Amino acid sequence: MSEEKPKKLGFFARLRQGLAKTHDKFSQTIRGIFTFGRKLEASQIEELSDALLAADIGPRAAQRLTEEAQAAFKERRFDDPEGLFAFLKDHLKKSLSVWDTSVRMAPAGPTVIMVAGVNGVGKTTSIAKLAKWFKDQKKSVLLAAADTYRAAAVEQLAIWAGRVGVDIVKHQQGGDPAAVAYDACEAAKARNVDVLIVDTAGRLQTKDHLMRELGKIHRVITGRIPGAPHEVLLVLDATTGQNAISQAVVFREAIQVTGLFVAKLDGTAKGGAVLGMRDQIDLPIKFIGLGEKAEDIAVFDAGSYVDALFE
Repeated sequence: MSEEKPKKLGFFARLRQGLAKTHDKFSQTIRGIFTFGRKLEASQIEELSDALLAADIGPRAAQRLTEEAQAAFKERRFDDPEGLFAFLKDHLKKSLSVWDTSVRMAPAGPTVIMVAGVNGVGKTTSIAKLAKWFKDQKKSVLLAAADTYRAAAVEQLAIWAGRVGVDIVKHQQGGDPAAVAYDACEAAKARNVDVLIVDTAGRLQTKDHLMRELGKIHRVITGRIPGAPHEVLLVLDATTGQNAISQAVVFREAIQVTGLFVAKLDGTAKGGAVLGMRDQIDLPIKFIGLGEKAEDIAVFDAGSYVDALFE
């Protein structure tokens, strides 16, 4: 008798499963200051700010949400914890929904996506997930291994390229990253590739050196393909919480980051930081990573994300 294959989870079930740790912390922290079934007191609303901070939302978002909740409470728009939760859900959804999470595609020729991020954030795996996602959209994909300084980075990306079933342009370890980007752009044009994803160095001797290298790659891409890179995605590690936001600030100063890929959300209780990004860096989250497999990727949707935390 053959074994039954496990059922494939739907999108929301996978999202809820991936955000389980964040949901538990968020729910316990916020609900801990309320007694459900009773009327709210004004003093409880004042405690909301500390609870939101404990849930990793960040200072600006915590202050804004608390002030808005206090104003709504005074206006008698709700008078119990259930009403407050509905208010928070609605405001968080509206705040995050202003982002354009669509991928900017080239009107003609290859769409070039430059991927940045410090070492250890899950950049290589996130690139593999992007490649798989575009393949599932019936797009041809080429990878460029321009992270030539980190030991084994080229080999790791090549392994993922093989698993996902896409081609890769690579040079020797320690080679010129900009030269890899140049050759990849030429190859993408010659092969009529739909999407070129360029990996970049996550760490060099100094921050200035890293940022100069990223700028050089950016200029090479722009020179070879007009309008490129069409997206510059910064991979952030969700397990670092507010530290991830600090990284985004540094990278945004050096290169024209257009969006974020928030990785490792399945392994952290700090996913509440996502809810504060609108107030702190205002860079749209375009993708989230929910596991270690190539298919564990989702386009960020504010409504689904907030619902998964409040369910």
